[in-house]
Amino acid sequence: MATVHLSPSSLFILPKGRSFNSISSVRSLPKRTVLSLSSALTMIPPEGKRNDHISAFDFKSYMVRKAESVSAALDVSVPLLKPLTIQEAVRNSLLAGGKRVRPLLCIAACELVGGDEDIAMSAACAVEMIHTSSLIHDDLPCMDDAELRRGKPTNHKVFGEDMAVLAGDALLALAFEHMTVVSSGLVPPERMIRAVIELAKAIGTKGLVAGQVIDLRSEGLNPDDVGLERLEFIHLHKTAALLEAAAVLGAIMGGGTEEEVEKLRKYARCIGLLFQVVDDILDVTKSTEELGKSAGKDVVAGKLTYPRLIGLEKSRLLAAKLSKEAEEQLLGFDPVKAAPLVALASYIAYRNN
Repeated sequence: MATVHLSPSSLFILPKGRSFNSISSVRSLPKRTVLSLSSALTMIPPEGKRNDHISAFDFKSYMVRKAESVSAALDVSVPLLKPLTIQEAVRNSLLAGGKRVRPLLCIAACELVGGDEDIAMSAACAVEMIHTSSLIHDDLPCMDDAELRRGKPTNHKVFGEDMAVLAGDALLALAFEHMTVVSSGLVPPERMIRAVIELAKAIGTKGLVAGQVIDLRSEGLNPDDVGLERLEFIHLHKTAALLEAAAVLGAIMGGGTEEEVEKLRKYARCIGLLFQVVDDILDVTKSTEELGKSAGKDVVAGKLTYPRLIGLEKSRLLAAKLSKEAEEQLLGFDPVKAAPLVALASYIAYRNN
């Protein structure tokens, strides 16, 4: 079985003595100061050279187990009821597979603060429902106009635009119903109220919706006229907000302290931006077949992306920085319990689709 070695920060060569106070400062970096993502994988130190606190964690096995548990729970959550068409449209996207990164993050955060999978599962499913809802709507002709998602025709291509809109709406409502009903008796009411508020904020006009609005309004803008701050705003809200909610919900459901919740919030923001930086890199370096979705569509749409704004090499260096910062937020936690989250940051940094 393949293993993922912890300490993703060791996989990159950073400029000696250089530190960064903000993500925006990446503009000032020299052009070639980081290895490519593929060649960087050879920089994992040999077994005898790693520090004692760095261990090998079988993240692949962990991820498969959690994804199977989440998929089984999702399957039960959306039985085929009348009217069948809308239920089929919901199930088509929700059960289409995928990495289940957000529910995995929710469960791992819950386990980190002393909870378990059963306590976190309803929130993990809710986050995946909302993520799926956002993908269905994102793919619509009025948004990104995508034809492929996870290697299959997008929801509106199969069921029509009307059913796709309704399927996304249904999943949004189902997320809150599922989380509150299934968790009744498992989680104290005060925790559940806090979790509901957190999730609602993450997907509304203070979160995901805000990011999508600015993203749409940024299409076709000249990169020279746009600051990195605008791109960061888009992805802190559009991508990172739901990852942040997943981690925070897991910590809340598991009974984490305020300090633990905030550390996990910062961790998730880092991997949220990391996820988008890598996504932008993959969009211009991988094929449609490799990605399972239309490659190069951001370039065609004139969207703001990290490679377009700061170049490919600086985008890779930014990914290294975010991966390191994410790992730093986990210092002070039990290293064994933190292993899945450290490995998750590494996985996001080096994913291929």
